[in-house]
This record gives sequence, structure tokens and C-alpha cells, in this order.
Amino acid sequence: MPRRRPKAVRAEQWRPRWQYPVLRVPGVSARTRAAIRRVEDQEMRPNAVAIALSRFQWVFKQPGRYLNASEAYSPGMEVEDARDDLERAMLRLPPGAQRDLGRLITRIDAEFERRTLPEPNYIELAVFGWWWTRMRER
Repeated sequence: MPRRRPKAVRAEQWRPRWQYPVLRVPGVSARTRAAIRRVEDQEMRPNAVAIALSRFQWVFKQPGRYLNASEAYSPGMEVEDARDDLERAMLRLPPGAQRDLGRLITRIDAEFERRTLPEPNYIELAVFGWWWTRMRER
């Protein structure tokens, strides 16, 4: 079987689209950022992971022991939706990038669990993720 030319091999590789500015995901390696960008380009919307992380940063800056539900984003833009985006990205990343991003998500989960209360009436929402069964202060 003849050898394939390097140009033919490179032509089949994924290349990012340059139509939008890329937001940097802080706290992960360059290789993980590249894997995140590829997942966002192929399966999600642009900058989905960076936007989700910035939502958590904004929410965790709120003063007080518990998160205030009245200061949440509009429906569909809440922190639970941001956690869904992070989970969707984690499922599609390669193993090394999963571990790298997983370290950030573990810290986010611990802080979110510390600043919310369990909601016993919403146990059926656990199929969507444990974060949907948590309640914020009203």
C-alpha cells in the first residue's frame, strides 16, 4: 500500500473556524483549551465553556452564605444551565482534557453544594443532574 502524503493527512484534520473571538478558559492547559474549542466547534455553541465558567464566577461573587435566587439570570440562563453545558462538554472531551477541566468543575461543585440547600421536593429532577435538586435562598 503506498504511503499517503503529509498534505493529504493534514487535510483531513480538524481546523478551527476563525469567525468569532475565542474566550480563554482560565486554569486549564493549552491542550485542554484546544480540545474544548474543538468540542464547542463541533457539538456546542462558540465559547460555551468559558461563558458557563464566567456565570459561576459571577454567582459566587454574591455576598452571603447562600446563593440568592432573586439575583439569578433569566430562565434558561441560570447557573444550573451553565452546569449542564459543562457536563455536556465533559462527556465529549478526551480523557486528559476531562481530568484537567474536571479539577475546575470539582471546585465549582463543592462551592455550589456549600452555598445551596437540598430540595426534597425536586428529587425527580436528579435525572438531569444533582445540581437541579439544590435550592437557593429566596
